[in-house]
Parts: sequence; structure tokens; C-alpha cells
Amino acid sequence: MLLTPRTRTPRPLKAASLLASAASVCLVAASAPATPLGVGDRLFPYLGNPGYDVASYDLSFTYPGTNSKPLQAVTTINAWTTTSLNSVNLDFARGEVQSVKVDGEPASFASAGEDLVVRPRKPLPKGSWIRITVRHTSDPASAGGREGGWVRTADGLAMANQADAGHLVFPSNDHPSDKALYTIRVTAPDGYTAVANGLPTHVTRAGRATTWTYRTRHPMATELAQVSIGRSTVLRRTGPHGLPVRDVVPTKDRAQLEPWLKKTPDQIAWMEKKVGPYPFETYGMLVAEADTGFELETQTLSLFEKDLFTDPAYAKWQVESIMVHELAHQWFGDSVSPRTWSDLWLNEGHASWYEALYAQEKGGRSLEARMRAAYGASDSWRNAGGPPAVPKAPRPGQKISIFRPNVYDGAALVLYALRQEIGRLAFDRLERSWVTRHRDGVATTADFVALAKEISGRDLDDFFKAWLYGAKPPPMPGHPDWKPVAQDKAAKAAPRKGHAAP
Repeated sequence: MLLTPRTRTPRPLKAASLLASAASVCLVAASAPATPLGVGDRLFPYLGNPGYDVASYDLSFTYPGTNSKPLQAVTTINAWTTTSLNSVNLDFARGEVQSVKVDGEPASFASAGEDLVVRPRKPLPKGSWIRITVRHTSDPASAGGREGGWVRTADGLAMANQADAGHLVFPSNDHPSDKALYTIRVTAPDGYTAVANGLPTHVTRAGRATTWTYRTRHPMATELAQVSIGRSTVLRRTGPHGLPVRDVVPTKDRAQLEPWLKKTPDQIAWMEKKVGPYPFETYGMLVAEADTGFELETQTLSLFEKDLFTDPAYAKWQVESIMVHELAHQWFGDSVSPRTWSDLWLNEGHASWYEALYAQEKGGRSLEARMRAAYGASDSWRNAGGPPAVPKAPRPGQKISIFRPNVYDGAALVLYALRQEIGRLAFDRLERSWVTRHRDGVATTADFVALAKEISGRDLDDFFKAWLYGAKPPPMPGHPDWKPVAQDKAAKAAPRKGHAAP
């Protein structure tokens, strides 16, 4: 995610609760009251659920042709139990549950906070292969662009599930540590086009509606799921090594956006020279007429606000480097996902690093000058948001407030210091090895530290302790003259919300 570089006041999150019709709800037995669980994430304690590992999701949505009514939906989850379970917790809110089945048999269910607690007829032994099917609605009516989940666009819907919002759309184990394969089906009335993560497999028409089916070939975190429904055009082109590239744009804006869209294949080639082969089956940009306040690296189909490309306030080099930021996330954050949300700096720091490097190589914007400005602001960033690897919890009612400057340029500054410390050759080997070794998986800050030590052949414990966990940044290797600046000056000099200043 990259917050759009303009001053905005985020709207507060509304409390989300699970709605269940009285006619269809079956309460979990009183002897075992429904209780919300979590996987113990420091920043989002009730996110995710223990006891099972999802292998795949099958999502079906039927769009009614208006954002004022909920979508009818069916979510099927295939998973392995990792312990014996009498009940299964799913993350789900902002929808009405109509029925739940476990392995084809009706199951009782109840809500608990933002969890849907399912009790099958029989306990599930450890190592069981289970299939949970939930019939429900998926409601965009109360969705706001900054709340996450469904995002209402000028002509339909898109998704923005980061960091804690996938369960506002569909029942899931909504934590990046549990990645899975996806099949996504979307039915919409004539005149609409639906696109989702992965590659299309089927298009069927019945009456005045069309159903599109997409499948991913690589596992994906819930926060990276994407479905676009709108009066859209899909533009296709070819990237490096024959990679299919497809962009989804409002049909009326096709000609205006094309000069930007055609840059993507060369940007992919640029990234491949830096870190190795593109990790997925396709890529493209979803350009939406929406007010989100951010761009988002949804897997294989990154979400962008249309205004980024049409507002003359943004310089050409800046727009292109933002495009590269979201592209870089396909390696850093999507293919290699964080095991916990405290590892967020690995996502945003790397994406900001390649954003800045691209701005230097293609736009003539000095990387060193940007890093010096970041160093100057780093004291105030750490004070406001915590050290890069120990970010402060989100502000109440503002879940995306974990996306502060300390995990953008503040984290890119750590990478710059590391390159200064171990040298460019070792740093470049580290970057390539990181995305290769952990491809399609999840990784932690400790994993990155261990690999950096392995590649460089050096004990870097003190270096990382200071740079990742210290209240203040240590001296910059090779630049003893760099100094923090006063907080009021830092606010003026620092890149705004993770971007290079125009």
C-alpha cells in the first residue's frame, strides 16, 4: 500500500458486526459460548484464527447492478486442521450468514466480535481435510473507500482488504501468514465487466448476466484479493518473456490512461534486472474512479486511483515511481508475505526502496538526497510511529494508520544503511536471494536478518538491533555528517506519507 501524496483527513472506521437473520441462525451450544480468537498478532490481536491451515478458497459473488444492495455470495474453504477442533473460527463481518456446511453437513454457527464461529456435528481430529461452505451476503452499502473491504467506484466496485479488511468481504482466515490458492467467480448484469486475481478460466452467459471465473496459480494472502466490477475495458499487452499483462480501466478513460499503462512492461523488465524473474502468472493495473487515499498492491492486479494519472499536480517521474512501488510489492509483500503485521517494514521499505531507485535512474531524483532527508526526519518518525520493526498499534478506528512514514522511507533508510554497511554486491545478492528463497511463502524480520548475515558473512546483530529496534537511528555508515533535524523542520523536509516530495 502506498498512501496517495496529498493531505487528507481519513474518515473514522465504523464498527463492523456480523449480521445474521433470526430465521436462519443456529446458535452454538450454550455450553461452549462463541468466543473471538486470533493468531496472536501484536498489532491485530483478533485477526486470523488458530487450528487450521487454509489450502484454497472458492469465492462466488453475484452483483445486483447497484452498490445499494448486498451481493449474494458463497465462500468455500478447503483446509487442514492442525489440532483437534470442536469448532472453527472464521473472520467475517459486514454480511448476513444464511447457512454453513462442514463437509456437506449442516453446521451450527454464531457471531463473536468479528468472528463467525462454526460448530460441526462431529469434532474434527487433527490432520483432517475439511470443507466449509458459507452462504452469505457481502455488503458494500456501508463501505467507505478508507475502511477497506469493498470500495465503491463511480461505476461499480473494487476491493481494498489491507490490512484488516478481507473479512469485511468474505469469511476467511484473514491473516497474511495463512496464504492459499483462489478460485473467484463473479456474476454481473450485461454492461459490466468483472476481473479478479490470476488468469481467466471461463466466461459463461445466461440470460442478461455473465459469469467470469479466475484462478490464481500461486498462493495469496486474503489482504491481497481483488475483484473489480464496473463498466470497464480490459487492455492486454505482453510483458517480458511473454508475460500476459492486462489492465482494467473505465471504458470512457481508456485513451487518456493508455500512455501510462504502456509503461508497465518496461517497468517489469527493470525490476527483473534488480531482483530476478517476475513471480506470478500475470500483472496489470486496475485504475478505479474512487477516493481511497492510497494505491494497493493486490496480487497480479494493483489498484490505483484514477486521479493519480489525471491530476496535473503529479510530476511524470513521480507517477512512474509510484507505479513501480506497487509493482515491487509483487515480489516484496505478495510473493514473500509478512508472517506478522510487525514485519510490514519488509513490504513497504523494499517497495519504497525500488520506488526511489527508479526515480533516480529514470527521473533524475537523487536517492542519496531522499535518504538524507529521511535520516533527518527519522527521529520524529520513530517517535510518532515506533521503530521500523516495532511499529506502534493503529489508532483507534483507523486500521490503516499502521502505514506511517517509519515503515516507508523510514524502512527504506534501513536498507540504504545496510547497503552502505555490507556493500552493493552483497546487498544485491541479498535482495535476489530473499525473493527466491521465500517465494510463495511468508517470512519474518528474523529471517531477513539471518539471510543478510549469511550473504555478507558478517555478524550484523548490533547493526540490525540499532536500525530496526532503536528509538533513534544510529550514525549512517559512510555519512557521519548526516544529522537528525528538529521535528518542525523534519515535517517540512520529509517525503509525505511514503512518497518522494514533488
